[in-house]
Amino acid sequence: MTAQDMLASIDLGSNSFRLQICHVQNGSLQVVDSIKEMVRLAAGLDEQKILDEDSQQRALSCLARFGERLRGFPPHQVRAVATNTFRVAKNIDQFLQQAEEKLGFPIDIIAGREEARLIYTGVIHTIPPRSGNMLIIDIGGGSTEFVIGHDLQPKITESLNLGCVSYSMRFFPRGKISHKNFQAAINAARAEIQRISQELISIGWKNAIGTSGSARSIRDVILADNASLDVINSELMKVIADRIITAGSIKKARLEGLKNDRKEVFCGGLAILMAAFTELHIDNMTVTDAALRDGVFYDMIGRQLGDDMRNQTIIDFQNRYHADKEQAQRVEFLAGNIFNRFTAKLHGNHIDQWHQFVCWAAQLHEIGLDISHTGYHKHAAYILEQADMPGFSRKEQHILATLVLGQRGDLRKIAEYTDHEIFWLAILALRLATLFCRARQNMAIALHNCNLNYQKSHKQLLITLEKNWLADNPLTASALLQESVLWKKIGLQLDLQVI
Repeated sequence: MTAQDMLASIDLGSNSFRLQICHVQNGSLQVVDSIKEMVRLAAGLDEQKILDEDSQQRALSCLARFGERLRGFPPHQVRAVATNTFRVAKNIDQFLQQAEEKLGFPIDIIAGREEARLIYTGVIHTIPPRSGNMLIIDIGGGSTEFVIGHDLQPKITESLNLGCVSYSMRFFPRGKISHKNFQAAINAARAEIQRISQELISIGWKNAIGTSGSARSIRDVILADNASLDVINSELMKVIADRIITAGSIKKARLEGLKNDRKEVFCGGLAILMAAFTELHIDNMTVTDAALRDGVFYDMIGRQLGDDMRNQTIIDFQNRYHADKEQAQRVEFLAGNIFNRFTAKLHGNHIDQWHQFVCWAAQLHEIGLDISHTGYHKHAAYILEQADMPGFSRKEQHILATLVLGQRGDLRKIAEYTDHEIFWLAILALRLATLFCRARQNMAIALHNCNLNYQKSHKQLLITLEKNWLADNPLTASALLQESVLWKKIGLQLDLQVI
C-alpha cells in the first residue's frame, strides 16, 4: 500500500486539528492512519478577532507534524479544509501562508454552509439508509452547523457562530459553573438558533443526529451512567448540567466517560445542544462518528470520478441568474482554447486547475446582467465573492470573482496579479474570449498563433491574426488595439501581429 493508493484529509477546526489517511477500495474507505491534536485555535482569538501568537505557534507546530506524515503524497490526493476560526480571524492571511508552508499543501478556508454540506456528505455516506429527513447538528469549536436532508444533496444548510470553545471561554472563562452563567449560555445560544429555527421546523425531520466531539462527549457521559441508553434527550442533559452546577466545575463534577481533552469545552457544547433541543423541539438524538473529514473524503472521490459538486453549482448559478447559456458556452470554448495556447510552454499540475477556473468563470461571466447591464462584471464578481457556492472554497470563489471582474474595463483593478503569471494569463484569456464573442454569434476566429514569450523582467504576449479577418472585423480590430493600451498601463505587453 503506497501513497498513490490513498487519500488524506485534514480538518483544521477551531478546537482540534485532525489528519486522517484512508485507502480507497471500490468507493469505500479504510482508515490507515489518524492523528488528532487539540490545538484550541479559537481560544487564541481576542475581542478584535486577532489570532494571538501562542495559538499560531501551536497550530504551526501541529501542521509541521502533519506535513511530515504526508510526505510523498501527490497534491491531488490531499485536501485540507479550515473552518470558523480561519474564517473570522482578521490576521489570517499572513498566518495562512505560514500554515501552508508547514503543511506542504494548500489550505481551503470553507464557508459555514459549505462546512455543513461536507458534514452532511460524510454522514449520508456512512450511516445505514433511513427513511425521511435527517436533522444533523454539528457543534464545533467556533461554529455549529445545522443540516436537513435525506438524499445525497441536503435540503438546507445553516451555520451559526456558536461553538464549544467560544462559548466555554465566553461564559465559563475560569471554569466556574453556576446556574446563572450556565443559563446565560443557553439563552445566548437560543437567541442565535431562533434565527433559523422556523425554517428548519417547517421542513421537518424524522431523525436527529449529532456529530463531532461535543455530541459524542455528551453521549459518552450518558452511557457511563446507563449503558443501555444510546440516545441524548433533554432530561438526560439536564441531569448532567445540574450535577456540574452543583459541583461548581467540571473538575469537581467528576463525570465518568468524559475524556480529559474535552473537559475545558464540555459545558459550552452542552449549553448549545440544550438550547438546540429547546428551540427545535427535539425529542431524542442519536450520535454518529462521521464528521467533516469523512465528507471531505467522499467529496474528493466524487471529484476524481467526475461527480464534482462544483460543476452542479455552476449550473445552478446559471439558472438562478438567468445566464445566456449559449453565449457562456461560446466564451468558455474560446477562453479555454486561448488559455491552452498561452500555457502550452508552461509546466505544472496547476495548469489544468487554472484551465478549469477559466472555464467556470466563462460560464458565469454574465450573471451580473440579471442585476444591471451597467457594470455587470462588478455585480457578477460581488455575487461570486459573497454567495454560498457549494463545493467551492473561499479561495476558489475569490479566483472566480477576480477573473470575472477582470473580463472588461480598466485593468488597474487587477494590477496586483501581474506578478502571478498564471493569474493574468487566465484573465487575458477570458478578456479576449469575451471580446471576440461580443456579437453573440458563432464565428470562425483566425487565431492561428498565440505565442507566449515570458520573462520575469519583460512579460510579452503576441497574437497573430490574418489581415483579411481584421479587415472584415474592424470593431474587433479596434478593440484589440485598445486592449494592448490597457495592458501596457499595468506593465504587460500585448502585441498584435498581422499576417
